[in-house]
Amino acid sequence: MNIQIFGVKKCFNTQKAERYFSERNIKYQYIDLNQKGLSKGELASVKAAVGINTLIDQNAKDYNKLNLNRIGSTSMREEILLNHPHLYKTPIVRNGRLATIGYQPEVWKEWN
Repeated sequence: MNIQIFGVKKCFNTQKAERYFSERNIKYQYIDLNQKGLSKGELASVKAAVGINTLIDQNAKDYNKLNLNRIGSTSMREEILLNHPHLYKTPIVRNGRLATIGYQPEVWKEWN
């Protein structure tokens, strides 16, 4: 398994995801979205697994400010996400081509 956890330190679900993998002695790479967002390739991989709309946190402060509620174009939404990583729902957990959004231990259990 090659687990990557994209999240923010203040996110309770991100902390729970880290704890889940730590308690099972599963190595993971943590990427802080406040410091480094997803690359285009990583975004494409996660988008293929879960869909672009699932990635976007509609409760984020800038969601309406950036007019994401009115933008239908997938490429435009991707560009906004790449430039504003605080709009992602967290945690984003990747295992190769597989990905989940949020705390989903029932799915991660299947990855073993």
